[in-house]
Amino acid sequence: MDDKDIIPRIGTFFIIMSIGFFLLFAISNPTEKNYFDYLFIGIFLAVIGFFMRRKAAPPPPTNRFSLFKKMRDKEKKD
Repeated sequence: MDDKDIIPRIGTFFIIMSIGFFLLFAISNPTEKNYFDYLFIGIFLAVIGFFMRRKAAPPPPTNRFSLFKKMRDKEKKD
């Protein structure tokens, strides 16, 4: 793996970890004591993860609906 491939994966890991910290905050919220540290850590990891994930190359285009596109183009020509 090169650096261009590993950085977005680390970003995805941080995003998943931030979801976990948000869940821990949500679970601690109904109790008497709120743990705002979980919220702030979750926000921090989400921001870092999104910036790292943003560097990922877009996925290649798929030809899932190529048959429908051909049929539509054919109807437009007629």
